[in-house]
Amino acid sequence: MPAYAVIGAQWGDEGKGKVIDALAESVEYVVRFSGGNNAGHTVINEQGKFSLHLVPSGIFWPQVSCVIGNGVVIDPGVLLEEISGLQNRGVDTSKLYISDRAHVIMPYHVLLDNLEEKAKGGLALGTTGKGVGPAYVDKAARIGIRVGDLLEIDNKDRFFNRFHSVLEQKNTIITKVYGGDPISSDKLIEQCHEWAKGLAQYVQPTEMILQSALEKGSRILLEGAQGTLLDIDHGTYPYVTSSSPAIGGACTGTGIPPKSIKGVAGVFKAYCTRVGTGPLVTELSDTIGETIRELAWEYGTTTGRARRIGWFDAIAARYSSLVNGYTSLILTRLDVLDGISPIKICTGYRLDGKTITYFPTNSETLERCEPIYENIPGWQEPTASVKDLAKLPDGALNYIKRLESFIGVPIHMISTGPNRDETIMIKNIIS
Repeated sequence: MPAYAVIGAQWGDEGKGKVIDALAESVEYVVRFSGGNNAGHTVINEQGKFSLHLVPSGIFWPQVSCVIGNGVVIDPGVLLEEISGLQNRGVDTSKLYISDRAHVIMPYHVLLDNLEEKAKGGLALGTTGKGVGPAYVDKAARIGIRVGDLLEIDNKDRFFNRFHSVLEQKNTIITKVYGGDPISSDKLIEQCHEWAKGLAQYVQPTEMILQSALEKGSRILLEGAQGTLLDIDHGTYPYVTSSSPAIGGACTGTGIPPKSIKGVAGVFKAYCTRVGTGPLVTELSDTIGETIRELAWEYGTTTGRARRIGWFDAIAARYSSLVNGYTSLILTRLDVLDGISPIKICTGYRLDGKTITYFPTNSETLERCEPIYENIPGWQEPTASVKDLAKLPDGALNYIKRLESFIGVPIHMISTGPNRDETIMIKNIIS
């Protein structure tokens, strides 16, 4: 059986945690393929409310094996705390696997992340400060430490000598460039021993596990983190994340070949949100934006920061679909728009007096764009908790059809609330 990918289609925070949890009922594997604990996926089910940062959102289904792929960067302390928290609440983590190729976020990455952001002043990117970017920098620079390396901590040839060389370099930057305090080698080695001991039971060559699963006919769900418009290549650079949350990252971050991916589902909110700096053409700085923020409690799962709110941007959505080749769309937070009228959809940009219908490459250009809106009549009847498409009000159905027509891909799933069963499944995404 093939794999299916669920991709954040906007700037992240689209509700992928709920979506993955709902879809995981039909699969045997759920695989996280990019990002780090800068992501936050909220899951609400009969076991309670959970905030996940590294563990895949399929962890609550007994038949599911969860894999943290090689494309993820892992803060071992955060992961071990998350695993412990799940176990303390009765969640089985025995079928959790961590790629030995995944890179480790070290304490110097976290420290440098915060020192670098502070040094940028008004030009700061608004990172989460979790060390994710610096960890990917070291990965690209070929001086990173991988999870498999931690298990070789007492092997001087494979770990010890390289570790000290990297730490010396990092401490030089920390102290000489930023005036910070150096990180103790002895304390960090002790910490690495603890991490290795805690993680050892989960570490595997996961690409081999996944290839074997595909050969056996198992169904695999690839869990995206962040969103396409934060992709390091295809997003609003430089206001992006440090990895590839688009579909390309699903292959490189797991070791699954493209031919094995049968479907790609893009998750869109019924409006737009963004955390941190960077262009958001449809941003609402009025009472409607504030109303949506409070109704939907649009505050970051990881950082707690208030999310910026905007109307649905169909130009950005079409670009997201172009990059990922969506075969299905998933719409979340439809119920948040109940009672708001009119609802606006951005159908074009006005740039320097001209109308454009493409998504500019340059963020500075995008900042100059003004939205061109189509007004859609709203609806007064509630959509919250509706589970049957036929029971949605006509205004909501019309809005859904307009979004489909603009993006050019059918909506197969609609979330009408945070709980697992508050879902309209129009067509099975996983077959």
